[in-house]
Amino acid sequence: MALQLNLLHEEIAEHRQRQRDPLKIGMLVLIFLTALMVAFYMWKGYQTLEIKRRLAAAQRDWAQVEPKVTAAQKRSTELNGIINTTKVLDTMVEQRFYWAPFLEKLSRSVAPNAQVTSIDGSYSDETKAVTASVDGVAAGREPRAAAEELRQLLMEQLAEGYGGVAVEFKTLEDLDTVVNVAGANMAMARFTLGIKFTSGQPAKDTVSPAPARIPKS
Repeated sequence: MALQLNLLHEEIAEHRQRQRDPLKIGMLVLIFLTALMVAFYMWKGYQTLEIKRRLAAAQRDWAQVEPKVTAAQKRSTELNGIINTTKVLDTMVEQRFYWAPFLEKLSRSVAPNAQVTSIDGSYSDETKAVTASVDGVAAGREPRAAAEELRQLLMEQLAEGYGGVAVEFKTLEDLDTVVNVAGANMAMARFTLGIKFTSGQPAKDTVSPAPARIPKS
């Protein structure tokens, strides 16, 4: 068997020892981590620059749009104010009571043999209640019946547009005066009607009112 001598044994062992040196390994690891951190920092720096670039572009766009947005907001505020004012006016107009329709219904109820001499009325904004007093005269063979016919017809006319209608005689008295109607002499009666109703719509199931009691003279 041949004998082999390794004269470089000590140098090889020393070289291997240097390769396994913990300090050297640690330095290599540190250098690797440092390089990794630098790369990470550069990547984040690039992302930051990109974000700043987008922010600057957005700010430039906003600087161009901002005057239009401010003007639009101001115009919107003005229009909202106009709309609110219009709503208030519409509400006031819709809830307001108009005497013209009432007078029209009254004129339709007055027959040729009757005459209205005076009208007085009032309206409550809180309760929407209307009270009125109508003075007049009626002529006929039975002047009281003519006045009652006017009262009934007026109640029917008012019930078509208002609620809670009540029409009653306050006074009804015969007069000594005789008037000529269509070539015939007829007696006359003077009356005063008390009228009450609300300006709201009448109920659908409104029952026809019973004739009012005619006061005796």
